[in-house]
Amino acid sequence: MIPAQKVAKVTSALPFWISLLLIPLIWISANLGGWWVLLVPVITWYLFAGLDAIAGLNLENADLETTDDQLHFYSLVTKIWPFAQFFTLFGLIWFVTHTDHLSVGATVGLMFGMGVISGTIGINYSHELMHQKNNTERWMGDVLLAMVLYSHFRSEHLLVHHRYVGTPRDPVTARYNEGFHRFFPRVLINCFKSAFRAEKEMLARKDLPWTDLSNPFVRYWALQTAMLLLALIIGGWVGVLLFIWQAYIAIWQLELVNYVEHYGLTRKHLGEGKYEHVKPHHSWNAAHKVSNWLLINLQRHSDHHYKPDRRFPLLQNYTDAEAPQLPFGYPVMTIAAMIPPLWKVVMNPRVRKWRGMYYPEITDWHAYNKAKNPMPR
Repeated sequence: MIPAQKVAKVTSALPFWISLLLIPLIWISANLGGWWVLLVPVITWYLFAGLDAIAGLNLENADLETTDDQLHFYSLVTKIWPFAQFFTLFGLIWFVTHTDHLSVGATVGLMFGMGVISGTIGINYSHELMHQKNNTERWMGDVLLAMVLYSHFRSEHLLVHHRYVGTPRDPVTARYNEGFHRFFPRVLINCFKSAFRAEKEMLARKDLPWTDLSNPFVRYWALQTAMLLLALIIGGWVGVLLFIWQAYIAIWQLELVNYVEHYGLTRKHLGEGKYEHVKPHHSWNAAHKVSNWLLINLQRHSDHHYKPDRRFPLLQNYTDAEAPQLPFGYPVMTIAAMIPPLWKVVMNPRVRKWRGMYYPEITDWHAYNKAKNPMPR
């Protein structure tokens, strides 16, 4: 018989495996064609928003004494996913270029759905994997990022974002009153620049040029080239275009989430280019149960930045008094972010409340940002 303790571990981890249901779903969409190709984005955005409303919040916290061995069934899904996404992505490229039942519009819509999967799940799982000490997991994260042509995200996230979040040196922190449609092109350019500069500076400290083979950008470019070549071999130039299209959608999904996670939040400047330590109140938190299952607790972002080495099952929830709370989970908030006037109506009052709560001594934020943060706010 299977020990009851092992059954309990599997059962508690099982909700976080919900993302795997998106794999058969997109294949069903591909075979049905027509408007059915929109099943994945509709379910990912709208169904999960509805399920969040029904299931409510999960305010419970896992025991921090739990070991990695005890988290095996949780982390296993992140290790399975790179293989599932690889065969699904390239399988779909082969399928759509070797069938005649999909119109051009349906094909574009289907790969849009694939991009939603590779962005919402794939990049999120790569984020979990890149934070681990195990080299195999980090490589899996690299493979996932190469599938969306965004490999530099690893360098940017680990070397820039976590170090400088909430400061002018972090391109990913969305400024107060900055709409997503201004944020997106800015972050696409500046994230690559800051990631490359960070790796170049690390090599310079070892007296090595940026062209040294130890520069991870060599690995990034090699993996991305291999992905593009595989798409070309499988689906020709149409396959390459479809691969790039899903990669763009995945990146858009990632940066929508990045926009939501830190909008308007800043760390206090201490002088001489130094800022206060990162605290839970420097990230927006969301305790919505079902979307946290789908996103493996990414919405417990306050704790992730406070303790970046924690695996996702151990991320802690914070109360209103400890961290700012989003009114809805990411499925709703990312849709709102696409409509800047709506976003500002919902979020700007919350940012102002946050400022008054944590930094009451700063009465003129416009003047403060201009003096302390040499970037537009």
